[in-house]
Amino acid sequence: MRKFLVVLDDSRECLNAMRFAAMRAAHTGGGVQILSVIPPDEFNHWIGVGNIMREEARERIHAHFEVFAKWMRDKQNVDPELVIREGEPVQEIMAQVAEDREVGVLVLGASSENRGPGPIIAELARNFGDLPIPVTIVPGDLSKEKLEAIT
Repeated sequence: MRKFLVVLDDSRECLNAMRFAAMRAAHTGGGVQILSVIPPDEFNHWIGVGNIMREEARERIHAHFEVFAKWMRDKQNVDPELVIREGEPVQEIMAQVAEDREVGVLVLGASSENRGPGPIIAELARNFGDLPIPVTIVPGDLSKEKLEAIT
């Protein structure tokens, strides 16, 4: 089965990327894999404090994931898979694509603000040629109706 890999983070544009991935998966018989990356700088504390912070980050990710997963199951009949990695976001995205051969498309949300498309897209753009799969960039301000029309 081809999976749409989408990145779960705290950005507003993440919502449209999730919607797009779920709708495309529903229409094509694919799956959705949601990747959340915990940056290493969040745990540069004493070992005990770092471990507590790591566990709290994982709990937040699971709670955030469940919101999207419920919508995907209820509205799109897609049961997403959650993957949590620790490290630099772009390196972990590249690693996930390399490790899971079922991932067929990377879906990213682009910021609609004037500061550029967002840090992940900006950094990943330097590595697009190294990716063995296509990348779909979904505008963050695309309406739900427009998303439905194009998926």
